[in-house]
Amino acid sequence: MNLTLSGNLTEIATQGTAPLFSAPALIVVRDLLKRYGDLTAVAGISFAVQRGEVFGLLGPNGAGKTTTVEILEGLRARDGGEVTVCSFDPATSAADVKRRLGVTLQATALPDKIQVREALALFARFYPRQADIAQLLKLVALEEKARSQFDTLSGGQQQRLAIALALVNDPDVVILDEPTTGLDAQARRELHQVILDLKRAGKTVLLTTHYIEEAERLCDRVAIIDHGKIIALGSPRELIAQSRGQSRIELRTTEPVPLRVLRQLPFIESVTESGGVYSLRSVDVSRALIALVKWLEVEQRELEDLHVTRPTLEDTFIELTGKRIRE
Repeated sequence: MNLTLSGNLTEIATQGTAPLFSAPALIVVRDLLKRYGDLTAVAGISFAVQRGEVFGLLGPNGAGKTTTVEILEGLRARDGGEVTVCSFDPATSAADVKRRLGVTLQATALPDKIQVREALALFARFYPRQADIAQLLKLVALEEKARSQFDTLSGGQQQRLAIALALVNDPDVVILDEPTTGLDAQARRELHQVILDLKRAGKTVLLTTHYIEEAERLCDRVAIIDHGKIIALGSPRELIAQSRGQSRIELRTTEPVPLRVLRQLPFIESVTESGGVYSLRSVDVSRALIALVKWLEVEQRELEDLHVTRPTLEDTFIELTGKRIRE
């Protein structure tokens, strides 16, 4: 299925590969600083978002994510550093930035009785460049709700409408600030699909989130931010690879296996057992798994179950910050 939102918007396809990044970056942040009295909310962070990239700011509430995007949007003044969005400084060229930017805030307030299509048509009139409303409704799966009033929509439907509103001006950059906060699991999955469709379309998206699995699934690159500082930046795969966390092999056999024997296998760092399940940790899980299977075959041990678990982005976050993100 292909959707064309307008003559200017990139074609949306349900199939495709990750976009190739090209210079110059559409968002550039250098040494950004923001203070509120004695509190430093953003402490000199730097990053760039490439064209066609889904870039995530991942961190707990109060980490500085929303302050950062509000500065990018021109809603808040910075105290230091440099910021450009589509080559414009939001502090001095707000109108130029707004024409090229689409924004979904943490909460969207609309008149209760306004219809979905009416809201899109109203917002579109604010811009010289406009996307096709019918195609926007299709993108966010609200075609059947086009004539529904805002106050009759579910939370997930309201958030999908908010994304459509952010796209009415066919923006070069879309900022989604905590778009799935407060939604149930089904509504979050539906919104994830919309973001994935934007990703396949080659749209440039800046996503703030405190859901680690969301960042891991949706983002090309992630900046982990805590106490106003970026403490790690890279693709989810790169961040996980840099973690000291070890992969784990879990197995159950028909007969007990001495722990000392498993500990002597190559590439095995540690072995524990609980309820008949053996947990083997390794920094080279592929080689450890080969050694384990060979030993089981030689010893004629029968496997009942086998699982391999690799480190996750959450493991990396905990390692870097010393806490879980929701603490």
